[in-house]
Amino acid sequence: MTDPDPIPWLLAGDPAIQYQTHRDLLGVDRPDIRARIATEGWGAAFLAARHADGSWGEGFYRPKWTCTHYTLLDLRLLGLAPDHPQARDSIRRLLADGKGPDGGLLCAPEDRASDVCVNGMVLNYASYFRTPETLLRSVVDALLAQHMPDGGFNCRSNRSGARHSSLHSTLSVLEGIQSYQAGGYGYRQKALQETAAQARDFVLQHRFYKSDRTGRIIRDDFLRLSVPPRWCYNILRGLDHFREAGAPYDARMGDALEVLVSKRRRDGRWPVQAARPGQTHVRMEHPRKASRWVTLMALRVLGTYPMH
Repeated sequence: MTDPDPIPWLLAGDPAIQYQTHRDLLGVDRPDIRARIATEGWGAAFLAARHADGSWGEGFYRPKWTCTHYTLLDLRLLGLAPDHPQARDSIRRLLADGKGPDGGLLCAPEDRASDVCVNGMVLNYASYFRTPETLLRSVVDALLAQHMPDGGFNCRSNRSGARHSSLHSTLSVLEGIQSYQAGGYGYRQKALQETAAQARDFVLQHRFYKSDRTGRIIRDDFLRLSVPPRWCYNILRGLDHFREAGAPYDARMGDALEVLVSKRRRDGRWPVQAARPGQTHVRMEHPRKASRWVTLMALRVLGTYPMH
C-alpha cells in the first residue's frame, strides 16, 4: 500500500533535504535550517574538502566529480546560502583566471574553445551565488553565440561540429539562464529570455526523452532518475527545471510525467536508478535504494504539474 505522506521521512534527512522540503513542499522558508547546510552533513563535507587557494580536487575540471566545477554545482544543488563567502570567493577566482579566448571557461589550459555544457553550469552556480555581472558577461556572450537553429544547444557545436541540439547541453544552458534571470541580472536579458523560450520548446518537441522524428526513446538513460545529475540529462531534471522556471503545463509533458509516476514505489518513495562512476567527496545516496533527493524532486514536480 502506498504511503500517502513521505514528508516525515524527508524531514529526517540531510539539512539540504530538510530545507528544500520545507521550502518547496510545505511553503515555509527556514533560514535556520539552510544555515546548517554549511556546517552539517553533505554541505559540510564539500566545504571541508576546499583547498586554501579556493579550489577543490586538482583544479577547475579535474578529477570528476571532486573538482572545483562540480563541487560548486553540487553546493548550488544543496541550496547552500547564496551569500556563502567561500563559494563566492572560489567562483570569483575561477572566473578571473580560467576564461578562454571565447569568454567561456576552459576545462583544461590547452583547450582552444570552451564547452557549452560547462558554461551553462558555470552560469548556473555563478548566478546563484550572486557573482558580479561584469564577470558573467563573457560567459553569457559565449553561450548565446552557440545557440543552434533548432532552438537548443550542443557541446560539440563549437568544437567538432553538430547539426542537432542535445538534451544534455540544452538543459545545462537552460538551468544557467534560469539562475541568471532569478538573480536579477540585466546584461542581454531579452536575448536570454527569447533563447530560453526556444530551448524549452526544443525539450517539449522531444517530449523530454523522445526523438522528434521517430517518437522512439532517445536514450534509456534519460528515464533513469539520478541525483546529483551534474551534466547528465534525465526526465526528472528536465521537469524540475520547467517547474523552477514557472513554465505552464504543456500536454507534451504528459509522457514524461506518466513515466515519473510509474517509478514510484509501493512505500510512496522513488529510488535512485543510476550512479556515475568516479570519486566523490561524499556518496549522498545509493543506487536502487529509496532516495530522498529523487522523492523530493518528484513530489515538487507533481505538485506543480499534477497528472491531467
